Amino acid sequence: MLVHCLGVAAGGGYPQWNCACPGCREVRTAPERASAHAGLAVSGTGDRWFLLNATPDVHHQINADPSLHPGPGTRETPVAGVLLTDAEFDHTIGLLVLREGSSLEVFGTTPVLAALTDHFPVRDLVSDYADVRWRTVHIGKPMYLDERLQVTAFATGSKPPRYVGHHAGPGDWETGYVLHDQVSGGTAVYAPTVPSWDEHFAEQVADADCVFVDGTFWTDDEMSRRGTGDRPGRSMGHMPVSGADGSARHLAALPARRKIYVHVNNTNPILDEGSAERAELAALGIEVGRAGLEVEL
Repeated sequence: MLVHCLGVAAGGGYPQWNCACPGCREVRTAPERASAHAGLAVSGTGDRWFLLNATPDVHHQINADPSLHPGPGTRETPVAGVLLTDAEFDHTIGLLVLREGSSLEVFGTTPVLAALTDHFPVRDLVSDYADVRWRTVHIGKPMYLDERLQVTAFATGSKPPRYVGHHAGPGDWETGYVLHDQVSGGTAVYAPTVPSWDEHFAEQVADADCVFVDGTFWTDDEMSRRGTGDRPGRSMGHMPVSGADGSARHLAALPARRKIYVHVNNTNPILDEGSAERAELAALGIEVGRAGLEVEL
Protein backbone atom coordinates (compact mmCIF):
# COMPACT_ATOMS: atom_id res chain seq x y z
CA MET A 1 0.00 0.00 0.00
CA LEU A 2 1.24 3.44 -0.96
CA VAL A 3 0.17 6.46 1.09
CA HIS A 4 1.06 10.00 0.02
CA CYS A 5 0.42 13.02 2.25
CA LEU A 6 -0.91 15.89 0.13
CA GLY A 7 -1.11 18.52 2.86
CA VAL A 8 -1.52 18.88 6.58
CA ALA A 9 -3.39 22.13 7.35
CA ALA A 10 -6.85 22.34 8.87
CA GLY A 11 -9.59 24.54 7.40
CA GLY A 12 -8.23 27.77 5.93
CA GLY A 13 -4.80 26.37 5.09
CA TYR A 14 -1.48 27.65 6.35
CA PRO A 15 -1.23 30.58 6.26
CA GLN A 16 -4.92 31.34 6.50
CA TRP A 17 -5.83 34.18 4.18
CA ASN A 18 -7.30 36.49 6.84
CA CYS A 19 -5.10 35.56 9.80
CA ALA A 20 -2.20 37.53 11.26
CA CYS A 21 -1.39 35.17 14.13
CA PRO A 22 2.35 34.70 14.76
CA GLY A 23 2.49 31.46 12.77
CA CYS A 24 0.73 32.88 9.71
CA ARG A 25 2.86 36.04 9.76
CA GLU A 26 6.06 34.02 9.94
CA VAL A 27 5.15 31.55 7.20
CA ARG A 28 4.34 34.39 4.79
CA THR A 29 8.01 35.31 4.94
CA ALA A 30 9.03 31.67 4.43
CA PRO A 31 6.52 30.28 1.89
CA GLU A 32 8.33 26.95 1.73
CA ARG A 33 6.78 26.27 5.16
CA ALA A 34 3.24 26.86 3.94
CA SER A 35 0.86 23.92 3.74
CA ALA A 36 -2.17 22.94 1.71
CA HIS A 37 -5.23 21.50 3.39
CA ALA A 38 -4.93 18.05 4.96
CA GLY A 39 -5.46 15.10 2.65
CA LEU A 40 -3.98 11.79 1.56
CA ALA A 41 -3.75 9.80 -1.65
CA VAL A 42 -3.73 5.99 -1.29
CA SER A 43 -3.25 3.08 -3.68
CA GLY A 44 -2.80 -0.63 -3.39
CA THR A 45 -1.11 -1.08 -6.76
CA GLY A 46 0.20 2.36 -7.71
CA ASP A 47 -2.16 2.44 -10.70
CA ARG A 48 -5.48 3.66 -9.28
CA TRP A 49 -5.37 6.30 -6.55
CA PHE A 50 -8.03 7.40 -4.08
CA LEU A 51 -8.03 10.74 -2.31
CA LEU A 52 -8.91 11.03 1.37
CA ASN A 53 -11.09 14.13 1.05
CA ALA A 54 -11.18 16.64 -1.80
CA THR A 55 -9.79 19.91 -0.46
CA PRO A 56 -9.92 23.41 -1.96
CA ASP A 57 -6.26 22.81 -2.92
CA VAL A 58 -6.87 19.54 -4.78
CA HIS A 59 -5.77 20.92 -8.16
CA HIS A 60 -2.40 21.98 -6.76
CA GLN A 61 -2.05 18.79 -4.70
CA ILE A 62 -2.47 16.64 -7.81
CA ASN A 63 -0.01 18.77 -9.76
CA ALA A 64 2.57 18.43 -6.98
CA ASP A 65 2.43 14.61 -6.89
CA PRO A 66 3.72 12.87 -10.06
CA SER A 67 1.86 9.69 -9.11
CA LEU A 68 -1.41 11.57 -9.63
CA HIS A 69 -0.55 13.18 -12.96
CA PRO A 70 -2.82 12.35 -15.92
CA GLY A 71 -1.75 10.18 -18.86
CA PRO A 72 -0.77 8.46 -21.00
CA GLY A 73 -4.03 9.28 -22.74
CA THR A 74 -5.11 12.89 -22.99
CA ARG A 75 -7.95 12.45 -20.51
CA GLU A 76 -6.70 9.44 -18.55
CA THR A 77 -6.16 10.01 -14.85
CA PRO A 78 -5.02 7.67 -12.08
CA VAL A 79 -7.31 9.48 -9.63
CA ALA A 80 -10.19 7.03 -9.35
CA GLY A 81 -12.17 8.32 -6.40
CA VAL A 82 -12.56 10.26 -3.17
CA LEU A 83 -13.25 8.97 0.34
CA LEU A 84 -14.98 11.65 2.41
CA THR A 85 -14.49 11.76 6.17
CA ASP A 86 -17.28 14.33 6.60
CA ALA A 87 -19.22 16.99 4.70
CA GLU A 88 -17.19 20.02 5.82
CA PHE A 89 -16.34 22.63 3.18
CA ASP A 90 -12.57 22.09 3.50
CA HIS A 91 -13.04 18.39 2.67
CA THR A 92 -15.63 18.67 -0.11
CA ILE A 93 -15.10 21.90 -2.07
CA GLY A 94 -12.47 20.10 -4.14
CA LEU A 95 -15.21 17.94 -5.65
CA LEU A 96 -16.24 21.01 -7.64
CA VAL A 97 -12.70 21.17 -9.04
CA LEU A 98 -12.75 17.47 -10.04
CA ARG A 99 -15.53 18.04 -12.54
CA GLU A 100 -13.79 18.06 -15.92
CA GLY A 101 -15.49 15.03 -17.44
CA SER A 102 -13.54 12.26 -15.72
CA SER A 103 -15.10 9.19 -14.12
CA LEU A 104 -14.93 9.20 -10.31
CA GLU A 105 -16.32 7.30 -7.35
CA VAL A 106 -17.18 9.39 -4.30
CA PHE A 107 -17.66 7.58 -0.98
CA GLY A 108 -19.49 9.01 2.03
CA THR A 109 -21.88 8.03 4.79
CA THR A 110 -25.62 8.54 4.36
CA PRO A 111 -25.80 11.91 6.19
CA VAL A 112 -22.70 13.20 4.40
CA LEU A 113 -24.10 12.41 0.96
CA ALA A 114 -27.45 13.86 2.00
CA ALA A 115 -25.78 17.12 3.04
CA LEU A 116 -24.07 17.29 -0.34
CA THR A 117 -27.47 16.87 -1.96
CA ASP A 118 -29.81 19.04 0.11
CA HIS A 119 -27.67 21.75 1.72
CA PHE A 120 -24.47 22.12 -0.31
CA PRO A 121 -25.68 20.70 -3.66
CA VAL A 122 -22.36 19.33 -4.85
CA ARG A 123 -23.91 16.13 -6.17
CA ASP A 124 -26.09 17.88 -8.72
CA LEU A 125 -23.44 20.42 -9.67
CA VAL A 126 -20.67 17.89 -10.24
CA SER A 127 -22.86 15.29 -11.91
CA ASP A 128 -23.68 17.78 -14.67
CA TYR A 129 -20.00 17.89 -15.62
CA ALA A 130 -18.53 14.48 -14.83
CA ASP A 131 -19.38 10.80 -14.59
CA VAL A 132 -19.56 10.53 -10.81
CA ARG A 133 -20.78 7.44 -8.96
CA TRP A 134 -21.86 8.24 -5.42
CA ARG A 135 -21.32 5.28 -3.10
CA THR A 136 -22.72 5.01 0.41
CA VAL A 137 -20.23 4.05 3.11
CA HIS A 138 -21.50 1.73 5.82
CA ILE A 139 -19.68 1.85 9.14
CA GLY A 140 -17.78 -1.36 9.84
CA LYS A 141 -18.41 -2.86 6.39
CA PRO A 142 -15.19 -3.43 4.38
CA MET A 143 -14.97 -2.25 0.77
CA TYR A 144 -12.34 -3.00 -1.87
CA LEU A 145 -10.82 -0.05 -3.71
CA ASP A 146 -8.61 -2.21 -5.93
CA GLU A 147 -7.49 -5.83 -6.03
CA ARG A 148 -5.47 -5.52 -2.83
CA LEU A 149 -6.59 -2.41 -0.93
CA GLN A 150 -9.48 -2.81 1.51
CA VAL A 151 -11.01 0.10 3.40
CA THR A 152 -13.35 0.09 6.40
CA ALA A 153 -15.00 3.19 7.80
CA PHE A 154 -15.49 3.79 11.51
CA ALA A 155 -17.37 6.54 13.33
CA THR A 156 -15.31 9.24 15.00
CA GLY A 157 -17.89 11.91 15.82
CA SER A 158 -21.46 13.10 15.32
CA LYS A 159 -20.97 16.83 14.66
CA PRO A 160 -22.59 17.97 11.39
CA PRO A 161 -21.28 20.95 9.40
CA ARG A 162 -22.53 24.32 10.55
CA TYR A 163 -24.18 24.95 7.18
CA VAL A 164 -26.56 22.05 7.85
CA GLY A 165 -27.54 23.58 11.19
CA HIS A 166 -30.79 22.55 12.84
CA HIS A 167 -31.69 20.42 9.83
CA ALA A 168 -29.11 17.83 10.88
CA GLY A 169 -30.33 14.58 12.33
CA PRO A 170 -28.34 11.95 14.19
CA GLY A 171 -25.94 9.82 12.22
CA ASP A 172 -22.39 9.10 11.21
CA TRP A 173 -21.35 12.64 10.32
CA GLU A 174 -17.62 12.14 10.95
CA THR A 175 -15.62 9.05 10.05
CA GLY A 176 -12.13 7.67 9.91
CA TYR A 177 -10.86 4.94 7.62
CA VAL A 178 -8.82 1.80 8.23
CA LEU A 179 -6.87 0.97 5.06
CA HIS A 180 -5.58 -2.59 4.79
CA ASP A 181 -3.34 -4.13 2.14
CA GLN A 182 -4.52 -7.72 1.65
CA VAL A 183 -1.17 -8.76 0.16
CA SER A 184 1.45 -7.10 2.38
CA GLY A 185 -0.70 -7.06 5.50
CA GLY A 186 0.07 -3.37 6.09
CA THR A 187 -2.57 -1.22 7.78
CA ALA A 188 -2.96 2.56 7.94
CA VAL A 189 -5.58 4.68 9.69
CA TYR A 190 -6.71 8.17 8.68
CA ALA A 191 -8.74 10.11 11.26
CA PRO A 192 -8.64 13.92 10.90
CA THR A 193 -11.44 14.46 13.42
CA VAL A 194 -11.09 12.85 16.85
CA PRO A 195 -13.23 14.40 19.59
CA SER A 196 -12.06 11.89 22.21
CA TRP A 197 -9.68 8.94 22.46
CA ASP A 198 -12.32 6.57 23.70
CA GLU A 199 -12.34 2.78 23.74
CA HIS A 200 -13.88 2.59 20.27
CA PHE A 201 -11.21 4.79 18.70
CA ALA A 202 -8.44 2.96 20.57
CA GLU A 203 -9.62 -0.31 18.97
CA GLN A 204 -9.32 1.14 15.46
CA VAL A 205 -5.70 2.22 15.85
CA ALA A 206 -4.44 -0.54 18.15
CA ASP A 207 -2.91 -2.75 15.43
CA ALA A 208 -2.17 -0.17 12.73
CA ASP A 209 1.31 0.15 11.21
CA CYS A 210 0.80 3.85 10.48
CA VAL A 211 -1.66 6.29 12.04
CA PHE A 212 -2.57 9.71 10.63
CA VAL A 213 -4.52 11.42 13.38
CA ASP A 214 -6.19 14.70 14.28
CA GLY A 215 -3.64 17.30 15.38
CA THR A 216 -5.85 20.39 15.05
CA PHE A 217 -5.12 22.13 18.34
CA TRP A 218 -2.26 21.98 20.83
CA THR A 219 -4.54 23.09 23.68
CA ASP A 220 -8.31 23.12 24.03
CA ASP A 221 -8.35 26.92 24.52
CA GLU A 222 -5.92 27.63 21.68
CA MET A 223 -8.33 29.79 19.67
CA SER A 224 -9.00 32.16 22.55
CA ARG A 225 -5.33 32.24 23.54
CA ARG A 226 -4.34 33.24 20.00
CA GLY A 227 -7.17 35.73 19.61
CA THR A 228 -8.65 33.93 16.62
CA GLY A 229 -11.94 32.81 18.16
CA ASP A 230 -13.63 31.79 21.37
CA ARG A 231 -14.70 28.20 20.70
CA PRO A 232 -12.90 25.41 22.61
CA GLY A 233 -11.35 22.76 20.42
CA ARG A 234 -13.48 19.98 21.84
CA SER A 235 -16.67 21.88 20.95
CA MET A 236 -15.45 21.77 17.35
CA GLY A 237 -14.87 18.01 17.50
CA HIS A 238 -11.10 18.06 18.08
CA MET A 239 -9.39 16.87 21.25
CA PRO A 240 -6.15 18.72 22.06
CA VAL A 241 -2.73 17.26 21.36
CA SER A 242 -1.14 18.22 24.69
CA GLY A 243 -1.97 17.65 28.33
CA ALA A 244 -2.87 14.72 30.51
CA ASP A 245 -6.07 14.19 28.51
CA GLY A 246 -4.52 15.01 25.13
CA SER A 247 -3.96 12.71 22.18
CA ALA A 248 -0.13 12.75 22.21
CA ARG A 249 0.22 10.48 25.22
CA HIS A 250 -2.17 7.95 23.66
CA LEU A 251 -0.46 8.17 20.29
CA ALA A 252 3.00 7.70 21.79
CA ALA A 253 1.86 4.46 23.44
CA LEU A 254 0.79 2.84 20.18
CA PRO A 255 3.00 0.14 18.62
CA ALA A 256 2.60 1.72 15.15
CA ARG A 257 5.82 2.30 13.20
CA ARG A 258 4.68 5.76 12.08
CA LYS A 259 2.53 8.15 14.11
CA ILE A 260 1.70 11.31 12.21
CA TYR A 261 -0.37 14.36 13.06
CA VAL A 262 -2.49 15.85 10.28
CA HIS A 263 -5.29 18.43 10.08
CA VAL A 264 -3.23 20.97 12.04
CA ASN A 265 -4.74 24.41 12.60
CA ASN A 266 -2.76 27.49 11.60
CA THR A 267 -2.63 28.51 15.30
CA ASN A 268 -0.96 25.28 16.41
CA PRO A 269 2.76 25.74 17.21
CA ILE A 270 3.65 22.23 16.01
CA LEU A 271 3.62 23.61 12.45
CA ASP A 272 6.86 25.40 13.38
CA GLU A 273 9.72 22.91 13.03
CA GLY A 274 11.77 24.86 15.56
CA SER A 275 9.14 25.06 18.28
CA ALA A 276 9.41 23.46 21.70
CA GLU A 277 6.10 21.72 21.03
CA ARG A 278 7.48 20.11 17.87
CA ALA A 279 10.53 18.91 19.83
CA GLU A 280 8.24 17.47 22.48
CA LEU A 281 6.44 15.38 19.87
CA ALA A 282 9.70 14.22 18.30
CA ALA A 283 10.86 12.98 21.69
CA LEU A 284 7.70 10.86 21.82
CA GLY A 285 8.33 9.41 18.37
CA ILE A 286 5.50 11.40 16.79
CA GLU A 287 5.77 13.22 13.44
CA VAL A 288 3.90 16.14 11.93
CA GLY A 289 2.76 15.50 8.39
CA ARG A 290 3.87 17.46 5.34
CA ALA A 291 3.07 17.48 1.66
CA GLY A 292 5.35 15.02 -0.12
CA LEU A 293 5.63 12.60 2.80
CA GLU A 294 5.28 9.03 1.48
CA VAL A 295 4.64 5.81 3.40
CA GLU A 296 4.79 2.29 1.96
CA LEU A 297 3.17 -0.53 3.93
